[in-house]
Amino acid sequence: MKTDHELTYKQVSIIIPVYNAEKTLPHCIESLYAQTYRHLELIFINDCSVDQSVAVISEQIAMSANGIEIKSKILHHEVNRGVAAARNTGLDAATGDYIYYVDADDWIEADAVEQLIHEAQQKDADIVGLEWHLAFEKNERYMKQAAFETPEEALRNLMGGVMRWNLWLFMVRRSLYETNGIRFIEGMNMGEDMMVMIKLLTCATTVSLLKKPLYHYVQINVNSLTRTYSQEHIRQVTANVAEVERYIANSRWADQLKTNIHFLKLNIKLPLLITDDKTRYKQWSEWFPESNLYVMQNNLLPLRTRLLQWMAAKRWWIFIKCYYRVFIRFIYGVVYR
Repeated sequence: MKTDHELTYKQVSIIIPVYNAEKTLPHCIESLYAQTYRHLELIFINDCSVDQSVAVISEQIAMSANGIEIKSKILHHEVNRGVAAARNTGLDAATGDYIYYVDADDWIEADAVEQLIHEAQQKDADIVGLEWHLAFEKNERYMKQAAFETPEEALRNLMGGVMRWNLWLFMVRRSLYETNGIRFIEGMNMGEDMMVMIKLLTCATTVSLLKKPLYHYVQINVNSLTRTYSQEHIRQVTANVAEVERYIANSRWADQLKTNIHFLKLNIKLPLLITDDKTRYKQWSEWFPESNLYVMQNNLLPLRTRLLQWMAAKRWWIFIKCYYRVFIRFIYGVVYR
């Protein structure tokens, strides 16, 4: 572990995919230029927005006179190619020592990058995770990550459903992407963050977690918490899961994580049970059916979640409906509104 006087300045490339985000971009960009750590490279990827997003970005950059030491660039797609391609464009253009992502809808604490880079250098970590606030219309909820000290622990947490895989929850050494040829699959825009984070953790040597909520994920529409999946959504997620399965099978973790692949599949299709729509229950039954035998084996999950999946495997849909109406419609729809 390095002491404070041994720490050196490293550049952090922050990748911000943008598509029609003119309303939320000002707050997002303000939080980036307000960072106490100034060795930043901001990479905005305009994925063929049809609103005023580019004008907003340009105006915000021009207004940030005190951010002269922060490098900024705007890259453009001539046609809309999706978030996976936008992230690849950002990665290809990045020159920093570390990669971090911020979504155009969200914002970060002023000392977020400073704390991340300090932790990365103190622990000599390839990946540093953090916690976040889930921001609703009138309040916020502090969201914690399950603790981990090794890449294997992090993988088990992530695949087991007790750790989120959002890219903005992790700062990653850029060499991890480049040395291992890690990129997103263009056109596969659902589950792309899951696929890439599992690959990165599979290749990492040292990881660390900051138990601090430094990111604000804006969730204005509470209904999106219970969103249902279209067939195209399922197709894209399935493609990314297949890539994960292939990658794990050819990694050092192949034997240790065989069962965890099934936990991952169950975790991915769990939102299909967070509804009272029976057509979604049918989708749950037909998606990754090979994993239904494992519904009670993931001890990382609360018993009530395992029971929910067990009841789904038994096709006891009336109990699934009751769970949705009590825990989701009331707790999320009323308490967290």
